[in-house]
Amino acid sequence: MNKNTKVALSTICIILFMAFVYFGDMWIRPGSSMKMLITVIEKGSIYALVAVSMNLLNGFTGLFSLGQAGFMLIGAYTYAIFTIPAASHDSVYQYFNGGVIKWSIVEILEGKLGIVGHYLGMFIPILLAGLVVALIGFLIGIPVLRLKSDYLAIATLGFAEIIRAFFQWNTLGPVTNGSNVLRKYTTYKNAIFPVLVAGISIAILLLLINSTYGRAFRAIRDDEIAAEAMGVNLFRHKEMSFVISSFFAGISGALLAMFQTTISATPFTTVMTYEILLIVVIGGIGSVTGSILGAFLFTAASEWWLRGLDSGRWLGISSDLMRPGFRKVVFAILIMLIVLFYSRGIMGDKEFSWEGFIAWWKRLPETIRTWPKRRKAARAAKKDARDAKSAARAREKQGKQESADKKLSGEALFTPLPMADHVIVFDKEGK
Repeated sequence: MNKNTKVALSTICIILFMAFVYFGDMWIRPGSSMKMLITVIEKGSIYALVAVSMNLLNGFTGLFSLGQAGFMLIGAYTYAIFTIPAASHDSVYQYFNGGVIKWSIVEILEGKLGIVGHYLGMFIPILLAGLVVALIGFLIGIPVLRLKSDYLAIATLGFAEIIRAFFQWNTLGPVTNGSNVLRKYTTYKNAIFPVLVAGISIAILLLLINSTYGRAFRAIRDDEIAAEAMGVNLFRHKEMSFVISSFFAGISGALLAMFQTTISATPFTTVMTYEILLIVVIGGIGSVTGSILGAFLFTAASEWWLRGLDSGRWLGISSDLMRPGFRKVVFAILIMLIVLFYSRGIMGDKEFSWEGFIAWWKRLPETIRTWPKRRKAARAAKKDARDAKSAARAREKQGKQESADKKLSGEALFTPLPMADHVIVFDKEGK
């Protein structure tokens, strides 16, 4: 398959997916299962972006960072603060005299440029959220990137917790509203918005990973000493990876704020970071495709497919065992099964390719047809292995019993070698 054909297929699939999301969000009635599918796509897109940004650090650069929740928090607050309408500041910042920032970027640009200014006023705060987080990531990276492995993870995790407490500090209340929620800020009206922004961001990250900088990141991951010997500036490239990852985590935080319509620092705990790390591990460390698949599977399983387990009825089955919290138990079991059967994640370190997909599709009928035969052969092989193992244990047990019997009877356990009564000496030539 040539390059133009692959580009055409990818473009068609993207257009169809975008059209489904756009028209589905407009026409599907609220409360239906298909509407829940649109919601899963919205949230899954946001988590896919933050998972890919984390994978850039953990999977492609080899830096074990756990600060994504803190970066998302900063991005979410930055977007919300600069998009709250001026008329709503008194009600939102009711405990802080209307706050310090009493204007909105969206209102300013919308008053000058109309509908174009409205959407531009949404994109600028999103970009500003990423830039603010990137700047903080740059400052944080200067000391913490001197650390390695678990020490780096502990440092970034501690930073995320400090940020969460800092944003709830009442002294900063005129800006962050303290421990109160931020609300009434500008949000999107169609689910296509977060999908489009997340898709463009992931495409940029993918181009970066496949560039010379991406190859330098992978070289650092594989062997720092060899990478440095080849001329790669370790600290500069680590700092670059850390800042870029922070930038896109800030953008995902802004999108999450728009998705939730209200925002506070309380949910951005270490649990959120572990969820993002879980998505990366499930999808495959070092795979962008795996992070995207893992994000959608995680969101669908936790928010949609298993919801009935908490209400007592799931897939038409009713049971007293199903009660609030049972969904998390089943979800944990599913995660363990995935880890057991896919030790390197669903995709491992591989990416989606049309050649591989077409080859899999062509093999699928033969795979389905021969599945019973292969299962039978696998069971027979396992039975033969068990029989061979049992026979070996039986022979070992019999040998031990015979040795014990000989020892009790006084019979020699082995035949000694005959001893010669003369010595043969060879000269240097072997004669």
